[in-house]
Amino acid sequence: MNVKIEQLWREKLGGEFEKEYFAELTEFVKKEYKEGTVYPAPKNIFRAFDLCPFDKVKVVILGQDPYHGVKQANGLAFAVEDSQAIPPSLQNIFKEIANDCGYPMSTKNGDLSRWAEQGVLLLNATLTVRAHSAGSHQGKGWEEFTDSVIRALSEERENLVFILWGNYAKAKGAHIDRTKHSVLEATHPSPFSANNGFFGCKHFSKANNYLISHNQTPIDWL
Repeated sequence: MNVKIEQLWREKLGGEFEKEYFAELTEFVKKEYKEGTVYPAPKNIFRAFDLCPFDKVKVVILGQDPYHGVKQANGLAFAVEDSQAIPPSLQNIFKEIANDCGYPMSTKNGDLSRWAEQGVLLLNATLTVRAHSAGSHQGKGWEEFTDSVIRALSEERENLVFILWGNYAKAKGAHIDRTKHSVLEATHPSPFSANNGFFGCKHFSKANNYLISHNQTPIDWL
């Protein structure tokens, strides 16, 4: 895997690309793409970083795996290609935004690059997945890489908002420095759990209020 990633991220994470685990991860991912169908497209593996450079990050939303259906995953957590139907979790995210911020229910596509370009890092813990096989690339090294992303942001930036939905995200964000950053936690927006604490969490207005209080431009969540 030829790592093409935004320059400042490369500077911050460059040491990871030299480690043994990343070499092993690279060989695994290359083999998977060669022998079967893997999502997202190779050019989109690091799309979240390319659209949201290290020094532009304001909000981090943690996901787990890319979607594993045809033409869904586009490199941004919770997002799908703009030609695809909006998945249930993202429908619930849009519903909460409408209720929280007073916006009309979003009629825009599910690509979410409009958020990334405003400073929302939509980061999955695992950046690739085998088609129709959820979790198939877990435990291969991606988690170590994305832990380093969270660590770099926590240590080197200030006044970020980390949004953690579900137990997996909460565990992954456990070491974020909460004296320097806002950490918002709720259940996952999946239909199986959204009614148990995601709906009504008001994370989108809370994130914007925090940004405003630290002299930053809020996110347009439409």
